[in-house]
Amino acid sequence: MTDYQDRQGFELSQWPEMRQMVNDLASLVYTERTIPREYKSMLFTMASVASGCTHCQSHGAYALNGMGVETERIQAIWEYETSDLFTDAERAGLNLVRAAAQSPNATTPEHFVELRKHYTDEQIVEIMAVNCLAGWLNRWNDTIATVTDQESVDWAMENLTQVGWTRGKHVGESHEQRPGHPRSVGWVKE
Repeated sequence: MTDYQDRQGFELSQWPEMRQMVNDLASLVYTERTIPREYKSMLFTMASVASGCTHCQSHGAYALNGMGVETERIQAIWEYETSDLFTDAERAGLNLVRAAAQSPNATTPEHFVELRKHYTDEQIVEIMAVNCLAGWLNRWNDTIATVTDQESVDWAMENLTQVGWTRGKHVGESHEQRPGHPRSVGWVKE
């Protein structure tokens, strides 16, 4: 494992104004306008799966669990294309986010043709906003290998290893570990 020499020095708390802006953006993106928060969290989790950030995968999945989503449905995000637990509309959004979260971006006009069968332009903008927020957080957390909080890790170890989730590089010294899931410690407003 790479020695990051105390990753806390790279946390957003080093730049409080940026931390506040990211929190404000997350609160805005997760505002329930025309797309339900639960679906937005599924999209966030898919974006994190596509980008490879296991820290954000565990956070997205654990947030869904906190919303009361059944574990089977959360696990099915990893196989949404073939799972009967998702509607065609949900698959269309998950397809876009998966393609958009890849680098290089793999979206095509066909993604939008399929989306428009199920969503308004306003709803598609909300779906893209979730993807972009996830992209920012995925890049930050995966770059510094943020040490994932224990509550998210424990839940993911119990429920996501069967779909291929691993903690990956997000392991560190106890003093580097975050105090809890962002919702648990008040970093994200409900």
